[in-house]
Amino acid sequence: MEWSQILGYMGPAMAVGLPAIGSSLGCGFAAQASHGAMENEKVDPSVHGKLVALSAFPSSQSIYGIVLMFMLIGKVGTPDFSIGIGFSIFALGLFGGLGIMMSAIMQGKACATAIKATSKNPSVFGKTAAGPGIIESFAIFAMVFCIVASLLIS
Repeated sequence: MEWSQILGYMGPAMAVGLPAIGSSLGCGFAAQASHGAMENEKVDPSVHGKLVALSAFPSSQSIYGIVLMFMLIGKVGTPDFSIGIGFSIFALGLFGGLGIMMSAIMQGKACATAIKATSKNPSVFGKTAAGPGIIESFAIFAMVFCIVASLLIS
């Protein structure tokens, strides 16, 4: 296997691997907050479902990574494949994956504070979901940019 192909395959691997790491961390932070809130006997048990839902928000970034991976891997091994194309795919996978990963991590932290607020005052649930939603948009921006850029690789 040539260096161009090695770089080409590393890009899609990072495009899915880095967001998966970020989603794991983000969901972990939020789940810890959720479990801590449920432990409190003063918290209304009817909000537990909302707390679990907030814990799962950062998992969507893994889906964005999978979409990006499919877009990039289709470029590897094309007839005119070169070191330049391999490096381009590598860079898109690395930086797109990092952007999506950071979005998942920060979204998990925002979800943790949303969980704390919702456990104390269930009526603020919808308002607290706005912040994590805004953070998610940056993962979408990174994915869309990388998809558009990958379409320009020839």
